[in-house]
Amino acid sequence: MIFRVGTGSDVHRLAGGRKLVLGGVRIPFEKGPVGHSDGDALSHAICDALLGAAALGDIGRHFPNSSPRYRNVSSLRFLKEVRQMLERKGWAIGNVDAIVELERPKLAPYAARMQKKIASALGLKPADVSVKAKSGEGIGEVGRGEAIRAQAIALIRKAEAG
Repeated sequence: MIFRVGTGSDVHRLAGGRKLVLGGVRIPFEKGPVGHSDGDALSHAICDALLGAAALGDIGRHFPNSSPRYRNVSSLRFLKEVRQMLERKGWAIGNVDAIVELERPKLAPYAARMQKKIASALGLKPADVSVKAKSGEGIGEVGRGEAIRAQAIALIRKAEAG
């Protein structure tokens, strides 16, 4: 077997009147990320981790924010399409580990639903997806409630040819 690891990150400014969607889960809050699609920083970071592990570039290369085709699109669609790209290249996803940094609201009540939705989009079991939440402790743009940041790491594998 051949194994590869990739990392991904994403950050979005927060603004009033926007929906807060993370891992495909709508979270009630007065602010949401400014973005071309749904601004789901968690899903975007996971996409980048998976694409990076397979040396397939980044999310902007495959889903450019200049394309009207991706305006207001659910980022779960991006996860599904990235999974298909990897499968076409012979890669299988092993697991995903992610962190979301957001001062408010608390994300723990939504983590299990996020895991299930991400796992479903990637063809994994929820036990193969980890979603953790951290606050900014009042420091920096996350701590001041101005931004959301997500980071992810992913393991992929393929059988050796020959």
